[in-house]
Amino acid sequence: MNVIDLHCDALLKLWETKGSLRYVDAPELSTNKNRLQKGKVKVQFFAVFVEPFIPSDQKFQAALDQINYFYSDVLGKNPEMKHVKDWSELAAIKDGEIGAVLTLEGVEAIGDDLTKLNILYQLGVRLIGLTWNHANLAADGAQEPRGAGLTLFGKEIVQFNNKHKILTDVSHLCDRAFWDVMEIAKYPLASHSNSRALCDHPRNLTDEMAKEMFQKGGVVHVVYNPPFTKSEGSSSISDLIKHIDHFCGLGGVKQIGLGSDFDGIASHIVDLEDASKTQNLINELLKHYSEDEVKGFAHRNFLNYLPK
Repeated sequence: MNVIDLHCDALLKLWETKGSLRYVDAPELSTNKNRLQKGKVKVQFFAVFVEPFIPSDQKFQAALDQINYFYSDVLGKNPEMKHVKDWSELAAIKDGEIGAVLTLEGVEAIGDDLTKLNILYQLGVRLIGLTWNHANLAADGAQEPRGAGLTLFGKEIVQFNNKHKILTDVSHLCDRAFWDVMEIAKYPLASHSNSRALCDHPRNLTDEMAKEMFQKGGVVHVVYNPPFTKSEGSSSISDLIKHIDHFCGLGGVKQIGLGSDFDGIASHIVDLEDASKTQNLINELLKHYSEDEVKGFAHRNFLNYLPK
């Protein structure tokens, strides 16, 4: 069953290794092309994430460098990888091809300059999370003690997203910033978050947040990161499915998807260690849900959510 995965950090690894990894089959990449194909990942979203230690005046260049690896290594050396810059193009992906979408995880790279955001949009960024875990000029992240909401600049970014049909990602926002986004975003979603009721972590969504997302027509994509899945000990696919069950119980059966966070996590769920194992999750889901519902989780819910 084909899958749409809303989050991976392969570009960060390519940047960290200065392009020395072969995207097609590097064992260091959980989302290399061969593993995506084996796991039937039909569309992979690739995050641009600039590490906090990068000096402010070098952050935009670091983002551009990661995008360069996307063009040169992911797309340029793998003709099966097809860059998606318009949501309508997802329907045109053929058998044997994999759609590739650029995203931005935290807007630190643009400073306070919307022109830089427009450049990233022109280069193909189609999903934007305002923060990573800390504070920036747009908002506070999930692990920022202050816990403030959106700044005026942050609200400008959301309005830019609305105008250009860019998806606004809440996964790394603090609670107050989440609620601010939900007031103004036309296309809100959580690209890689689980349920805080089952695993009390600030990166996860409370029931009230999930209900608001579902009520506003957004989607929640569960993440394969053990610390966000189970409070302690190793995590199994069954543990991850409990989060899907919980979100379904909140009315989200048609608004749940998948966001692995592969290449950005330090540990893995058993039997879900890289993209090639994705069908292990699908097969387990088919034991609990109808085929139609699992197709929804795998890809259809996201396709139905997209801006028209």
